[in-house]
Amino acid sequence: MKKFIVDKSFWDLFPNAMLGIILIKNMQNSNNSPKEVQDILKKANKDAYKHLEFSSIFSENPAIKVWRDTFQKFKTKKGARSSIEALLKRVEKDNEVNSINILVDLYNAISLEFGLPCGAEDIKKINGNLILGITNGGDEFYPLGEEENSPTLPNEVCYYDSQGAVCRCLNWRDGKRTMIDENTKDAFLIMECVDETQFDALKNAINKMSNYAQKYLNANCKTHFLTKQNSEIIIEN
Repeated sequence: MKKFIVDKSFWDLFPNAMLGIILIKNMQNSNNSPKEVQDILKKANKDAYKHLEFSSIFSENPAIKVWRDTFQKFKTKKGARSSIEALLKRVEKDNEVNSINILVDLYNAISLEFGLPCGAEDIKKINGNLILGITNGGDEFYPLGEEENSPTLPNEVCYYDSQGAVCRCLNWRDGKRTMIDENTKDAFLIMECVDETQFDALKNAINKMSNYAQKYLNANCKTHFLTKQNSEIIIEN
């Protein structure tokens, strides 16, 4: 049995956070996204400009500022930014977020639409329990697209399992060990929210993503919302 456990150290930093999770099972993923999925992603790229209309200063837009402030609360690698900031930076520069595979395309589209970070891991590749919390540092981590170990720092917030880090600096960087690919059948998808005014957006985003996964991945989906009072779930029996 595998669990996802949000450690007390996370809630001590972010007592009012909410995490939206979808357990996506028996999906049929592919590196060749159908036109309908690619069109969803293209539309999300265009619609995401709405998150940049609050201020001409990129970092002052709420979808970005909330995570800049969040990343100030724990140790990060220099230059680490939230995944939603990375996506919106591409939007700002008219550098469209391109197709990767069906699941990644769909969650990137959802992330762009709702202005919230989103990521996913292959459940079968997770060793033991998946934990979100503050690490002592030194967790093995091979980032996507890189060959060298880039271990976690002391007092960094990350996702980790018994083998090492899974995603560093909260939602900044995914590792290749647990990455989603076209052979992934079971995925753990998570969206993070530290701003209580965005809880409804988080719930709507998770529900829409669940519908997408059922429609385009032919998957079975189960959704969960974790808070300080409800901080762990079983992800695989």
